Amino acid sequence: MSFANRVQHLAPEGAYHMLARAQALEAEGRSIIHLEIGQPDAPTFEHVAQAGMRAIEEGFTRYTPPAGIPALRVAIAEDAGRRRDIRITPAQVVVGPGAKPALFFPTLALIHPGDEVIYPDPGFPTYAAMIGVAGGIPVPVPLLEAQGFSFDLDVFDQVVSQRTRLIILNSPGNPTGGVIPRPDLEHIAAAAQRYDTWVLSDEIYLRLAFDGLDVPSIAALPGMQERTVICDGFSKTYAMTGWRLGFGIMPESLAERVGLLLTHSIGCTATFTQYAGVEALTGPQEQVEAVVAEYQRRRDVLVAGLNDLPGVRCHPPQGAFYAFPNISAYGRSSDELADYLLDEAGVAVLPGTAFGAGGEGYLRLCFATSMENIHIALERLSAALTRL
Repeated sequence: MSFANRVQHLAPEGAYHMLARAQALEAEGRSIIHLEIGQPDAPTFEHVAQAGMRAIEEGFTRYTPPAGIPALRVAIAEDAGRRRDIRITPAQVVVGPGAKPALFFPTLALIHPGDEVIYPDPGFPTYAAMIGVAGGIPVPVPLLEAQGFSFDLDVFDQVVSQRTRLIILNSPGNPTGGVIPRPDLEHIAAAAQRYDTWVLSDEIYLRLAFDGLDVPSIAALPGMQERTVICDGFSKTYAMTGWRLGFGIMPESLAERVGLLLTHSIGCTATFTQYAGVEALTGPQEQVEAVVAEYQRRRDVLVAGLNDLPGVRCHPPQGAFYAFPNISAYGRSSDELADYLLDEAGVAVLPGTAFGAGGEGYLRLCFATSMENIHIALERLSAALTRL
């Protein structure tokens, strides 16, 4: 069967492929520790879940405005603006079923065929996918381990040009857990203004930052809010991955176009999930703080354990819930080593190349799992790697 060029390049996300392999081994009776899927291990916060169930009971199960219910757009504008120290109006907010529409639809609205789009490598696989669907030319920029997995600014300066239409950032980042420091953001912002380029800032992990770090947003820099799209959502912070609730923040004129894309694609986001989102933002936040503290505790144990393994070097992630150890000393590809660890150790991890060619020599381990699983995984990894 012949398919349109816009979908020829699409491929499954590596996480789902590894999950399927791991589940097949479990079906055979194997014990598998899952460190491959990036989602919180805790249930949705009780008060948030109750708000969603109340909304269903009260009949909030009908169509809503495509860009979101007014109460949620107001809550997002207030909360997101306060956390980033910028002024956001509800008209700049577009709600979607998950955060991916806030990545995909602004890209479709901004990119002409042949436009160049800079994005991080390694990075979230949807970046390259959506650039291709929009007809853009993907321009990967490496992330440097020595710089905390921030952009290689020398390469960035070589590739950014008048042909660049969009720069994609992700901080804290998936898969590395890296945070782009303010001086690097200022460097990128200066280039965006010099070449009149848009920035798409994926900030889905903004609140999952460690060691008291305040993660800066490029939208807060002078002259940047009017050319920046912020992508964020509820999945990671509030353990709401299956609720499918996210949002984008962008200039009003772009928000109108993105709202039309929503109208003609998904129609609207489920009403009751939006009421749960209102409760998440306006209700108590102590549980978020407790979860972040627990993630940091798990991070410290996992990173210390990884650095004790022969041939492994792991930079402590500053945010998100991923460790990205360097395993290049083994002289095997990331794919080979990930397969070996699943088959021989019963530990499911992702090869760094699931996130682009720049991930070669690395593995991604998700520490949004129990401390018991982390200890078991480290024991199994130690035994398997020692055999190599």
